[in-house]
Amino acid sequence: MKMASKRQQSLILAVSLALVSATGCKNFFVPVNGSGGGSTVVNTGNYAYVANVNTASSTNPIYTLSGFSIGSGTITALSGFPVVMPFPPALTAVNPANSILYVAGSEVVYGYTIAASGALTTILNADLTQGLANANIVAMTISPDGQWLLALDASNTVVTVDEFQINASGLLTLEADTQYSLLNSTASIVPSSIAVAPTGNYVAVSLGTGGDVLFGFDTTTGVLTADTQVNAPSTSSADQALTFDSTGSTLYIARSGTAGGVVPYAIGNGGALTEVAGAPFALGNGPSSILIDNTGKYLYVGNKIDSTISGFSIGAGSVLTAIAGSPFAAGTNVSAVGADNSNMYLLSTSIGSPDLKMYSFDTITPGKLDPLTTASTGAPTEPAGAISIALTH
Repeated sequence: MKMASKRQQSLILAVSLALVSATGCKNFFVPVNGSGGGSTVVNTGNYAYVANVNTASSTNPIYTLSGFSIGSGTITALSGFPVVMPFPPALTAVNPANSILYVAGSEVVYGYTIAASGALTTILNADLTQGLANANIVAMTISPDGQWLLALDASNTVVTVDEFQINASGLLTLEADTQYSLLNSTASIVPSSIAVAPTGNYVAVSLGTGGDVLFGFDTTTGVLTADTQVNAPSTSSADQALTFDSTGSTLYIARSGTAGGVVPYAIGNGGALTEVAGAPFALGNGPSSILIDNTGKYLYVGNKIDSTISGFSIGAGSVLTAIAGSPFAAGTNVSAVGADNSNMYLLSTSIGSPDLKMYSFDTITPGKLDPLTTASTGAPTEPAGAISIALTH
């Protein structure tokens, strides 16, 4: 695969930034499972779906969706992919039942049912002329019970979380917009990510230089209640991504700029947040994505500017220790990281080359990432500009 020129990479980055900075409609998509939005697993296949935005030609950009099956140390393109998209896709998500894939970008959302083979069928009509909703969000997450879609709106004037209830057909009902005004009125709101605790009782959003907000969440009613605000340390600090541990007792924030690094916060009564001793834990440059592996023992952060992945073991009290060999080499401008459902592999997408990279976990050094294989995400011109990845659970 040929490396994209600096001009091509800049164009792709400009497209991805435009997708998350525009203003407009708030409606967004929600994943649904096979029965009333519940979370019982329907499909058990090990699949990955990648959204691609290739701007090698500014007059004729290429937008595609790629699909792969993950085998024993292999990544294999699914039949019928890549699918040409009528808009630049920015976000992808698979619902808890592995039965629905949602793809969003450029203020529109499409939904697909996922067959046992990994093949996709559009929910509303097959000719891609009708989306599920208009949308202008920068991030989304699904409640663990599969009943709610929570989306972080692109608005930079007030913190807005859009809440949708999921129905059994994959459609959604907008239930509420929860808005929150930052207590520090001088901070700039730059929405970047949203996460829901695996326990379902908290939702958190990161806001760039605006810091973060933790909400209490009632999965029965869908009500969000603002509990705690975290301010960025300075105007040159930006909180870019966040995630919860498996017990919902610790919130991990990936911060860039001044006092940058991973900052774990212990969650106390009433959502009180206490910074863990020793934080921040050093990262590469430009953190933009974060995950905790399926064992709950290791945390990984994709550093877009450095084109690396930082890895940490999670110790007592949520203290982090860098894994030997970290940071690990990733593709140029790594855009997203994800774990497959076999608990054996970590995958990353990149705006530059390689589009898709898979790692195994070292058998001698726990948590260490060993490069295993790569794949082209299939756009006619490479690299494809892989923006995001969604994997079955």
